[in-house]
Amino acid sequence: MPFKGKRALVLGVANKRSIAWAIAKRLADGGAEVAFTFQGERIEKNVRDLAASVSSPLVTELDVRDDAAIERVFAEVGQVFGGKLDILVHSVAYAAAEDLEGRFTDTPRDRFWMAIDVSAYSLVATARAAQPLMAAAGGGSIVTMTYLGGERAVPHYNVMGVAKATLDSSVKYLAWDLGEQNIRVNAVSAGPVRTLAARSIAGFPTMESIVEERSPLHRHVDAEDVGAAAAYLLGDGAKNVTGTTLYVDSGYHAMGM
Repeated sequence: MPFKGKRALVLGVANKRSIAWAIAKRLADGGAEVAFTFQGERIEKNVRDLAASVSSPLVTELDVRDDAAIERVFAEVGQVFGGKLDILVHSVAYAAAEDLEGRFTDTPRDRFWMAIDVSAYSLVATARAAQPLMAAAGGGSIVTMTYLGGERAVPHYNVMGVAKATLDSSVKYLAWDLGEQNIRVNAVSAGPVRTLAARSIAGFPTMESIVEERSPLHRHVDAEDVGAAAAYLLGDGAKNVTGTTLYVDSGYHAMGM
């Protein structure tokens, strides 16, 4: 069991189709103890039910825009895990639905900064909170979820693409800062995956069809594929891998046309 004895915190599970859940299930099946956070009452029951299925020791609410809430959550994590944490999975992103439909140019200032705050700064804030717990464990691994829209313009991805670009850069700077304490920071860039969040992106079916048509492997990506890739980055087999992005998109990122 590759994660036997490991302590993990997973941010961003919404339902059983979530990428975050696919990763959490891999960790739990591999022997890890997995704690969860949820955002709001609407999804609380879903998360609690899924957490119960893997005997989670902690399920707690977290608004990643609230520094006091982040401090509280990591204090709770420290209590249930004996002051240590080995793994942090950051699968958190948000942009207003209307900003994923029209022109990027029309994004208002307040919603621009909201997307950056929730989707990118939250990684910085939670990595900072995890640092002392991971240092106490002798090191740790952090993985976040990104997308090719942070590197190239993807129609309708808009402000979320800008947020992912910020996230991508944050991964590299966090890797440098935290590396001296044996804490690794990486990202998985997945192709279009049919999650609840994906439905809010206008033209998502078009994104899927283009990847299937033009990627070298000519096939879709599912959450389990992403879970397997994240498990590699989170495991000891990737002990010298940090500051990098692992693409799980059937090779689409490698293509020019």
